[in-house]
Amino acid sequence: MSKVMDEEAEIEASRAPLLEHLTELRSRLIVSVVAFIAAFLLCFAFAEPISLFLFHPFRVANTIFQSQGSGHGHGLELLTALIQATAAPPTGGEPLNLVFTAPLEFFFAKLKLAGFGAVVLCFPVLAWQLYRFVAPGLYRRERGAFLPFLFAAPLLFLLGAALVYYVMLPFVLWFSLSQQITGEGIQVQMLPRIAEYLQLVTALILAFGLSFQLPVVVTLLGMAGMISSKTLASGRRYAIVGVVVLAAIVTPPDPISQLMLAVPLVLLYEVSIWCVRLIELRRRKAEGDEHEDEVPA
Repeated sequence: MSKVMDEEAEIEASRAPLLEHLTELRSRLIVSVVAFIAAFLLCFAFAEPISLFLFHPFRVANTIFQSQGSGHGHGLELLTALIQATAAPPTGGEPLNLVFTAPLEFFFAKLKLAGFGAVVLCFPVLAWQLYRFVAPGLYRRERGAFLPFLFAAPLLFLLGAALVYYVMLPFVLWFSLSQQITGEGIQVQMLPRIAEYLQLVTALILAFGLSFQLPVVVTLLGMAGMISSKTLASGRRYAIVGVVVLAAIVTPPDPISQLMLAVPLVLLYEVSIWCVRLIELRRRKAEGDEHEDEVPA
């Protein structure tokens, strides 16, 4: 009889923490969903200003293209024009023409844009809720080590998004405009659809933002002991080749734009090596201190 009661008490004791975890998970999910819905409604309410903000790189590229006439300048001229157009936003000139070919195309494009903006806007809330859920199961040292990544991840994402907005998009759009043909009574003109343009912008921002998470991912793998700085250093040449191939695929066939992606990723890879090396040094120091404490005086 007592054995049965002990088993029931053990089951009840294990059930209580499970119910507490499920209740905690539900509350965190509710906060995350409410934050996403609020951010989505806010982004949808300002969908048109956000769209105009995202159209700015196209206008910069169009200004550069018109200033160069045929649009075929060498890399340094293009880079100088890009810096000038970015520092001083273009005014006047020919209006920028974008089209949509379906009655509700722009409406659905704004919905997708609002969803993307909501994820970016409420990411700090989502990350904080995730951290608050897993923090009770971590040691104090682990919580202190994990917390900086909550600030590093969105910062690196914003750096990648800024690189896309101020550098990559104007280059990509300038290259697209340079493919137009005019002559002998024929004019081939680029009239991009709004939905396709916004899809390109969000895809590039997402790709670059995630690529810039390389130090965060590699450092977490190093903390988990799944990768070492020696392995990263020995695989540096293969990583550089992979970065160059990725830059050639993502960017247009322009050496300047490819370098704009390849150089930051290579630097971030080097930063990742030093982050993992620092973690290993701290781990060895901690193990040495523990070993000294165990040695009898």
